[in-house]
Amino acid sequence: MSRKVLLDSNQIHIILHRLACQLVEKHTDFKNTVLVGIQPRGIYVANRLEKILKQEYGLKDIKTGQLDITFYRDDFRRGEKPLEANKTRIDFVVEDKRVVFIDDVLYTGRSIRAALTAIQSFGRPSEIELLSLIDRRFSRHLPIQPDYNGRQVDAINEEKVKVSWEENDGEDAVYLISK
Repeated sequence: MSRKVLLDSNQIHIILHRLACQLVEKHTDFKNTVLVGIQPRGIYVANRLEKILKQEYGLKDIKTGQLDITFYRDDFRRGEKPLEANKTRIDFVVEDKRVVFIDDVLYTGRSIRAALTAIQSFGRPSEIELLSLIDRRFSRHLPIQPDYNGRQVDAINEEKVKVSWEENDGEDAVYLISK
């Protein structure tokens, strides 16, 4: 098994700042916009972006939540082992809001399809956008594309893209793992 570094800590830092800037361009004061990190790993991207938006752009009233999609996935009952749910924390109304889904890797699009279904439990957003740190653009099973994209990665299906976060894995890095 080989592991190649696609992004190091400095490159991730630059990309997150660019994505934050793009969000500010489109959503200005975030008065009608909410950020929703998709569990489990999209929450790290969402938390980092929230921190950048507050500290560097002076935006104080940013609403950020976490959405668990475990029981909305179309492969929910297909695995050998039972799935464990993560926490959903959405303590705001999404009705008529602009929702930005945030995930670390966009692969087949199935997680985003599940998130589109799951968010309906919290109201009907006026608009939904997608931000992904990594876009595996040639691996889509569904017609889903990110509105904000950190980096496109061309990986074949046998390869895996692994995003590591300082707060969870001890380092910020993105790896391409081959068998």
